[in-house]
Amino acid sequence: MFGLPLAFTAPLVLAALATLPAIWLMLRVTPPQPRRIAFPPLAVITDILPKQETPARTPWWLLLLRLLIAALLILAAAGPVWNPPAGDAAAGRGPLLLLVDNDFAAAGDWQERMDLAAGVIATAARNERPVAIVALGGPLTSDVTMGDAGQAAERLRAIAPLPFSSRRNEHLASISAFLNAQPEADIVWLTSGLRVEEDQFVSGLAAIKGSHPVTVYRRETSQPFALTATANVSAGFDVTVVRPTAAGRDRGTLRAVDLKGLPLGETPFAFPAGATETTARFTLPVEIRNAITRVEIVDENSAGAVSLVGDDGKRRSVGLVSGASADIAQPLLAPTYYVARALQPFAELREPRGGVAEAISALIEQQVSVIVLTDIGVLDPQSVDRLTRYVDDGGILVRFAGSRLAAGNDALVPVKLRRGGRSLGGSLSWDTPKALAPFAQPSPFADLAVPADVSVQRQILAEPDGNLAARTWASLSDGTPIVTAERRGEGQIVLFHLTADPSWSNLPMSGLFVEMLRKIVQLAGTPVTETGTASSTETVAPRHILDGFGVFSAPPATAKPVPRGYAGRATPDHPAGLYGPNEGLQAVNVLIPADRLNPLDITALAADVRPIARPEAIDLRGSLITAALVLLALDTLIAAWMGGHLRRFGRRRGAAAAAIAAFAVAASLGALALMSPAVAAEIPPKPAASSTPPLRQEDIASALHTRLAYVVTGDQQVDATSRAGLVGLTDALMARTTFEPAEPIGIDPSRDELSFYPLIYWPVVAGRPLPPDAALRRLDTFMKNGGTVIFDTRDALRANGQTSPETQQLRRMLASLDIPELEPVPPDHVLTKAFYLLDTFPGRYDRGPTWVEALPPAVDGERRPARAGDGVSPIIITGNDLAAAWAVGADGSPLYPVLGPDPRQREMSYRSGINIVMYALTGNYKADQVHVPALLERLGQ
Repeated sequence: MFGLPLAFTAPLVLAALATLPAIWLMLRVTPPQPRRIAFPPLAVITDILPKQETPARTPWWLLLLRLLIAALLILAAAGPVWNPPAGDAAAGRGPLLLLVDNDFAAAGDWQERMDLAAGVIATAARNERPVAIVALGGPLTSDVTMGDAGQAAERLRAIAPLPFSSRRNEHLASISAFLNAQPEADIVWLTSGLRVEEDQFVSGLAAIKGSHPVTVYRRETSQPFALTATANVSAGFDVTVVRPTAAGRDRGTLRAVDLKGLPLGETPFAFPAGATETTARFTLPVEIRNAITRVEIVDENSAGAVSLVGDDGKRRSVGLVSGASADIAQPLLAPTYYVARALQPFAELREPRGGVAEAISALIEQQVSVIVLTDIGVLDPQSVDRLTRYVDDGGILVRFAGSRLAAGNDALVPVKLRRGGRSLGGSLSWDTPKALAPFAQPSPFADLAVPADVSVQRQILAEPDGNLAARTWASLSDGTPIVTAERRGEGQIVLFHLTADPSWSNLPMSGLFVEMLRKIVQLAGTPVTETGTASSTETVAPRHILDGFGVFSAPPATAKPVPRGYAGRATPDHPAGLYGPNEGLQAVNVLIPADRLNPLDITALAADVRPIARPEAIDLRGSLITAALVLLALDTLIAAWMGGHLRRFGRRRGAAAAAIAAFAVAASLGALALMSPAVAAEIPPKPAASSTPPLRQEDIASALHTRLAYVVTGDQQVDATSRAGLVGLTDALMARTTFEPAEPIGIDPSRDELSFYPLIYWPVVAGRPLPPDAALRRLDTFMKNGGTVIFDTRDALRANGQTSPETQQLRRMLASLDIPELEPVPPDHVLTKAFYLLDTFPGRYDRGPTWVEALPPAVDGERRPARAGDGVSPIIITGNDLAAAWAVGADGSPLYPVLGPDPRQREMSYRSGINIVMYALTGNYKADQVHVPALLERLGQ
C-alpha cells in the first residue's frame, strides 16, 4: 500500500474511515459537560464572567484526539500486517503454475522458500485460483496436473531438496503442454538462481511462455559455498571450495569427519579478492587423513557443501625395495628414482634401510598397501614366505624386471618367465624398438591413452600358456606381454617385464608411467576378479545416501548401484552418497572437480523479479488497540479536568497539572512507539528439558576419586556386609600399597553410571527379582569397555556338588549377557602374581574355585600367555564370600569368622582382594614374566 510493506487481512473494514467526518460533526455539536458551581452569594458574582467565556462547543484538539482514537480502532479491525507474506503475485484470477527449484543449491534457505511458496498458495486460495506445482530439481515423473489450493499445499509439503543438480530442462515439454491448455495461467518461479550443468531452461521457457506473465523469486545476494574436489596429497588434505560470484561472503570453516561421524579436524578457508574458487588444506598425519570420509562446510546445510571421500581418496602407503645398491653419484640411474617420483604425488613412500630381507620384513610390519621390488632376482625362503602371506592377505606386490630377474626365477611372478631377455633394436638384433599396443579390457589401464613416443628396447618374455592372455594387462604392438598380473588369495602380483629405469624403455619417463602406477595403487583394498584385475562391470550398492541438506539417510528405493570407479556427478539414479562395503567405499558427490557454480541469467524471460528474503511479518492489531486505549485514558482525564472534577484537586496540589501533563506526554510517546513497525527484541525461548538426567554429587565425587563399588541388592544384611567388606579391603590397600582409594559406595546398575568404577562387587542373593534389562545392558557395556565385575554367590560351604539357589540366580542373570568362556584361575595367570604370589583365592570360605575368562590354548608346546590382550577378565565368579572375610567394624576388628583349616585364611583373603584390585587397575603388565626363561637364556649367551 502506497509503496509501504503494509497489508490488511480485512481491507473492507477500511471503508469505515469514511464515517470520520460524520463523527467530527457529531462531536462538534455536542456541548461540553455542564459545570457544577457552588452557590455562596459572593462566589456567584465572581463566576458569572467565566461562565459566559466557556466555549459552547468541544475544542478542536479534543475532537482531533477522539477522531484519532476512532481511526486507530478502525485500522485495528482491518487487520494490518507490516511486511506481509509474499503472495501478491498470485492475486489474479486465472490458473497459477508454481515452479520450485529443489536442487541442492536451494537447500540453504529452504524454509524461507517454503514459507514464500505457502504464501503464494494462500493468496491463490483466497482468490479461488487453481494451482499446479512443478518441482524442477528432480526428473519428470508425470505431466503437470492442476488442483485446488489445498491439494497444492499438500504437494508442496512433499517437496524436499535433492542431492544432485537441477533437472530443469526435462520439464520443458510438460510445462509447454500445460501452458497451451491454460492460456490464462500465470507463472511463478522460485529459483535457486544457479546452474551447474548446461541449462537451456530459461531460453526454453522464454520461447514457450508467450503472453503468460512470469514472476521470479530469487535471492539477490545468494552466495552458497560448495565443494568440488578433494586431494590427499603429500603435504596434507586439500579441498576446493567454490562460490557463484566474487561478491558477498568470502570465508568459512571446513570440518573433516570419519565414517562414524567423529570430527578429525577443522580448517578455515578464504577467497582471494575477485576469486570464485579457493583451496583449503587440512594438515594432518596421513593415518588420520586416510580416515576422512566426509568434508563439510560448517553451517552450510546443503549436499553441495559436502564432499565424500571413498577408498580411492585414501593415500596408500607404498614400500620400495631395490635389489641394487644406491648410486648416489648419479641418482637418475637409481632403480627406484622414477618409481618414487611417479608415486610421490598420491602415495606415502617407505624406503627402509638394510638388506632386502630386512626391508621386506620392515614393510610388512608397517602394513603398507603396496610393495614394489625393483630388479630382485633371488629371494630367500623366509622373504618368499612373508611376501606370499602378505599377498594372500590382500597386499599388492609389484615387481620390475632387470638383469637379476632375467637370470633367476621364483614363484612370486604372475607368469612363467623365460631365462634371459629379449633385446629390441640393439646392434645384434634384427628387431626394432616396439611401441605399446592400446590397452584393452579387462586391464585396469583400459581407459588410458597410449602415447606414440613410448617404446621398449628390451623385455623379459613370458612362456606361452592358456592363461597368459587373461593375465596380460599391457602388451607391445607384436602382442608380447609387457605388464602381467595374477590374483593370489585376496591380493595380487603385478610384473612389469622391463626395468624401473630408462635402461630398457622410456616408459618410466612418460606420464603414462605415472597413471599406470596410480591405477595399480588404487587397486589396494579394492575387490578384484578371478583374473586379478579390477572388474569393469562390478557394481556396488548404495550404503549411505545424502539428502538435499547434506545429512546421511537410508538409500531411497530409486537409488541404483554404481559401477566400481564411477567418477561422474550425482544423478537421480545415483544420488550423492557412499556405495559399497566399508572396506571398499565408493563415493558419489554432487559436484565433480570440473564443476563450478554459475549464476542463472533470466534476462530472456522479461520477468518480474522479486527477492525471496523478506522481513518478518508483524501483526499491528495489538499495537493499534493498545494505542487507542492509551489515548482513550488520556481523553477521560482531559474530560474530567474540563468538567471540574479534578479542579479542586488541582487547587490543593499545585503539582497535579504538571503530573497530568507528564502523563499525557508519556502516553502519547508510548502510543507512537507501539504504532512503529520496529520489532521488539525476541524473548529467548525457555530451554527444553534435557533428556540426560543431571549428574549426582556421588557421581561427580566418583569421577574425581577412584573407589570400589558394590551393588545394592535390597537385602539389608548383605548390603551392610558388602559395604563393611569393601571398607576393610580399602584400608588394606591404603596400608599395603601406594593406591589410596576413596570410601566405597553402593550403586544401582539401572540408575547409576558404572564407568566411574574399575571394579564392582556384586553379591548374588537368591529369591530377589532379576535386574531389569536396562541394568543388564549397562552392565554388559561396562564389562566390554574394560570394567570388571566380581559375582560372589557366597555358596561354597553348601555347594557339595549341587546347584545352589544363588548359582541358579546368577545363571538367570547372565543368560542374556555376552559372557566369554570361563575357566578356573590357572596357575600361570597374571591374577596369581598381580601383587602377591597366590595359588588360591579364599574368602570367608576356601572351598570354591575362582572363575575368570579362559585364556587361549598353548601353541606348539609353548607356554600360553598370561592374558590374550592388554585388558583384564571382565568377569570374576567366586562362591567364597569375599566381602564377609574383608568386613571390619568401626574399630577395625573382623565382623565374621572365617571357616577353613588355614589359620592365615583371612590374611590370604586380603591378599586375594589386593591382587584382584591390582589386576583390575593395571592389567597384565606382569604377563611378560612368562618370557623370563627366554630372556635369561639370551643373557647367558
